[in-house]
Amino acid sequence: MRPTPGDVHVNGPLTQISIAYMQDAQNFVSQRVFPNIPVTKQSDRYYVYDRGEFNRDEMKQRAPGTESAGGSYNLDNTPTYFADVWAFHKDVPDQVRANADAAINVDREATTYCSTKAMIRREKAWANKYFKSGVWATDSTPGTLWDAANSTPIVDIRTAKRAVHADTGVNPNTLVLGKKVYDVLMDHPAIIDRVKYGQTVGNPAMAGISALMALFELERIFVMQAVENIEEEKQAAFSFPPSAGYYDHQYIGDSESALLCYSAPSPGLMTPSAGYTFSWTGWMGAGQEGNRIKRFRMEHLESDRVEIQMAFDQKLVAADLGFFFEDAVSADS
Repeated sequence: MRPTPGDVHVNGPLTQISIAYMQDAQNFVSQRVFPNIPVTKQSDRYYVYDRGEFNRDEMKQRAPGTESAGGSYNLDNTPTYFADVWAFHKDVPDQVRANADAAINVDREATTYCSTKAMIRREKAWANKYFKSGVWATDSTPGTLWDAANSTPIVDIRTAKRAVHADTGVNPNTLVLGKKVYDVLMDHPAIIDRVKYGQTVGNPAMAGISALMALFELERIFVMQAVENIEEEKQAAFSFPPSAGYYDHQYIGDSESALLCYSAPSPGLMTPSAGYTFSWTGWMGAGQEGNRIKRFRMEHLESDRVEIQMAFDQKLVAADLGFFFEDAVSADS
């Protein structure tokens, strides 16, 4: 059942407080792991160069009066992107707006509601594109899962870094962790043992993000902790508290896996990166991530419509710059 005037009219509201079940934007990683490339066209080609050409020793001794040795590198211009357009809206009826108290800004709430839908869609697309087996050059499950006794996550991650670097000449700089993996690493004895010497009585040893980055010698670590309700909307009347089966929240990313990769600090023609996101900014009013929000009149509904649209394409650029740890911890960790 959709909101009625009574749903937004609160008797004696505390105008400074408005409670909403909103997810923190920092829970979402899809817009932060790989570089975003604003593009003016919905579809186009992009270039991928052969790193092997750069890493070959081809210099030769030069005799007087002779030309130097020379060479070139290959560019693949066949890859293309196409930024699909995604959209969602929320209607604000006139009667709801007229009866809303000061604590409820109906346009702001509709915008936040639609924006959350967009973040979930983009996060799911990212997880399905990158955060699974069969995508990267190497899939591996640790010989001893990281939540088991005598496991060696520090050694395993450094070994994976070395494998990618030896194969490509590029050192991974980014680690994306499923929520269970992150929680296990936070309490892992081998990691706590490395950071415990800086503890004090009021500041016990903790393996936070910054400690993990220093320990693994990485520039960035992200934790996939955005969730979605996978239960289909029920047609029956909604009530508080919700009936059983109305909610089924799950993590969007595989909480038991991890991705080690190289992500370019900024995009460029000759800049390697495991992935890129192409965001269509060339349509009217679109932001740097291909998103725009409109509000327009739906007179036949006696409502104002708040609508969000987003156009993007997430592309795997270099599979050899990624190393995927599938099921790094057990399901019951």
